[in-house]
Amino acid sequence: MDKDRVAGSAKNWAGKVEGAAGEAVGDADSEARGRAREAEGTVQNFFGQAEDAVRDATNAAVNYARGDGAEAVAKFVNQNPIGALLSAAAVGFFAALLLMRPASPRRRRRLYYD
Repeated sequence: MDKDRVAGSAKNWAGKVEGAAGEAVGDADSEARGRAREAEGTVQNFFGQAEDAVRDATNAAVNYARGDGAEAVAKFVNQNPIGALLSAAAVGFFAALLLMRPASPRRRRRLYYD
């Protein structure tokens, strides 16, 4: 569990308590601060949940790449070496296209006749 989830839950709970206390006493300022803290805690909790989801997805992708993915690539290369070579060449070609600097525009010479 992410620390943002714990802190967000604590802020959410404290905001609910402060908002309810402000409502019970009739203090609108305290109630508004409590509701704001509650919203901040909810957002922080959701952010922590998103971090956990990204971390889990990253771990799953890394585990797949180390295990099943690597085996699948090795199997493809063993079964079809020419296709693997052409695939690698195509990836290299398109990577080079993406990394190339655009050509500078050529200047046209203007010829002046007397």
